[in-house]
Amino acid sequence: MISGEELESTVMELIINAGESKSCAMEALNAAKAGKWDEVDGFLAASLEASKRAHKVQTALIGLDEGEGKVPVNLIMVHAQDHIMTAMLAKDMIEEMIDIHRKLAALHKV
Repeated sequence: MISGEELESTVMELIINAGESKSCAMEALNAAKAGKWDEVDGFLAASLEASKRAHKVQTALIGLDEGEGKVPVNLIMVHAQDHIMTAMLAKDMIEEMIDIHRKLAALHKV
């Protein structure tokens, strides 16, 4: 069983990594909008790495719970889950928007 202090630290790690993933994805979109293509892929890679860290924490929490309610679900846990899901959706949508920006930039070069 995970202690309250360990749980709080783990949940904060989840929130921080999910937030970093979303922020890096937004930076990638801003770079794409500015035509700074050399920066876009770096921001996307950083977003992916932060997303992987967040998912690893989430998976660890699920493993600790074992489907038996061993990990208490409280408001901060729900907040953390909201962060990771929002970050994942934002990253996916931003990647699509960047693809559109790349195609538009290529068309304008012609």
